[in-house]
Amino acid sequence: MNFISKFSLLAAIGLAFVTSQLSQASEANLVAKAAKLAPYQQRDFQDEVFYFVLPDRFYNADTSNDLGAAANDKKRAVSRGGFDKSHKGMYHGGDLAGLTEKLSYLDNMGVSAIWLTPVLRNRAMQAGTSGYHGYWILDFTEIDPHLGSNAELKNFIDQAHQRNIKVFFDIITNHTADVIKTEECHGKDGLGWIVDLSEGNDCPFISMAQLANGKHYSPLIPKGDETLKYPAWLNDMDVYHNQGDSFWRGESAVRGDFSGLDDLYTQKASVVNGMIDIYKDIIAEFKPDGFRIDTVKHVNIEFWQQFSPALMQHAKTQGIKNFSMFGEVYSFEPELLSRFTTEAKIPSVLDFAFQGAMIKVLVEQQGTDVLAQLFAKDHFYQTEHKYIRNTNANQLVNFTGNHDMGRFAYSLKQSPHNYPEDAQIQRNLLAHAMMFFSRGVPVIYYGDEQGFVGDGGDQASRQDMMPSFVASYNDDNLLATSKSTADDNFDTNHLFYQSFAKYAQLYQQYPALRFGEQAVVYSQDKAGIFAITRQMKATSKSKAQNLLIVFNTAVNKQQLNVLIDKVEGTLLYRSVNTDKTDEIAPLSFAIYQLN
Repeated sequence: MNFISKFSLLAAIGLAFVTSQLSQASEANLVAKAAKLAPYQQRDFQDEVFYFVLPDRFYNADTSNDLGAAANDKKRAVSRGGFDKSHKGMYHGGDLAGLTEKLSYLDNMGVSAIWLTPVLRNRAMQAGTSGYHGYWILDFTEIDPHLGSNAELKNFIDQAHQRNIKVFFDIITNHTADVIKTEECHGKDGLGWIVDLSEGNDCPFISMAQLANGKHYSPLIPKGDETLKYPAWLNDMDVYHNQGDSFWRGESAVRGDFSGLDDLYTQKASVVNGMIDIYKDIIAEFKPDGFRIDTVKHVNIEFWQQFSPALMQHAKTQGIKNFSMFGEVYSFEPELLSRFTTEAKIPSVLDFAFQGAMIKVLVEQQGTDVLAQLFAKDHFYQTEHKYIRNTNANQLVNFTGNHDMGRFAYSLKQSPHNYPEDAQIQRNLLAHAMMFFSRGVPVIYYGDEQGFVGDGGDQASRQDMMPSFVASYNDDNLLATSKSTADDNFDTNHLFYQSFAKYAQLYQQYPALRFGEQAVVYSQDKAGIFAITRQMKATSKSKAQNLLIVFNTAVNKQQLNVLIDKVEGTLLYRSVNTDKTDEIAPLSFAIYQLN
């Protein structure tokens, strides 16, 4: 009997949902709850469903910290201000207390791990915008006062752990806040720009060859800023490259200032050891479950070869057995991405190549061969490490969009295919299904579960979940809802929220979706069927499992007879019901248990 002629009881009673409507009542008993999972201390990285959130844009539960540091706090004076709820580049008031208050919202969606943008103390204002995002760190020893206190962060982690949810910190080793200036670009006081050198407010990069020939900058710290950074060694100008601004190519990508941010001299042993000590202290004080590492490809690989094993080992000494890390390597090429899991010894990276394939297949309507070609390169990630687990493509971190490039929904909205809203909804759901059920660990970008769209990347993709006052956010037509971002957007009945909860439930229910070896069964040179198997051998904790996942990226139904000779099995779930068992509906997916 072939796989399309059998039905499970679940299919027979109509468990599958349609993309235009999803009943909360029919799905409520299937929503994944973190409490039902293995204890967080024991869970593997591949067991997680991540939620990536900017705390400032989530929920404001404590308005007393909206301005950051207290008015009479001289030490933290530069971490005060920048609050304007109507400006997309300013602080909006979200805080750790707000995240703590909304943990049940995340728990009920099936989230098992929360990834926060950096929470350490920032310079509140730089170049006319604020550090609401957390990537301008001055003080690596305490929490940004806009978000709360060290004690509030510990409480948030404790409350998440009580719900069996992990917490991951976003960390930075590439740079600090922009404090160091140069006489040649900013004048002798460091407070302005020398126009004939600025070239669009950049300090032109000086190469190593130019340095060898005597060309260099004269770095300086403006008066009053000499001791802004903590720990104190970060105030020494000699621990930075001071070669000008990166233009994102060649050696400037590693030694240049990232948009003016002070680029650490990570080739120096003192800097390597100093950054290791900083994050050892963070682990010891807060006991996070892991790190996401920012701007990884802008740091020399030799740094990571020391940093990653040292932090992984230290976490174990702190009793965090399954501590893990994943890096941001902004590249769409597996050949480059994999260097950082193999050569650089970082356990995992964000899979930008997967995100790029989602755009090609579901926005641009390229053939599903694109996916087959991507997964054919998974072998690049296979390696063994002494101090961290063996790596493979199952540990890659899948996502559809983020705070830099923008949301997947925005890509659909901007497409020359002029997708109507129902098509945008279907394609968005299918992209997230591929994110969950292909090899890799899924990440939901905050707001995607409420149909957020945005007007682009960076600030335009960092909307408020709480009622927003930003005009350019509030004029968006959110997907699958009549709300705008001017409303409170914690709707647990939203189609996307309910759908992601279902995906999480399936992901957690079938171990092969998390640990199974993936093989491509079928692809084609046009939109249509893409089929994979996820096969897992029996272990002490679970039985052997062999699943088939079939995706249809076409706008018309597809016949499944191309797969009949390959597999036999039982239908476990399909996202859209059809009248016939030998076909799959447009822009939908189905999961089968193979015999």
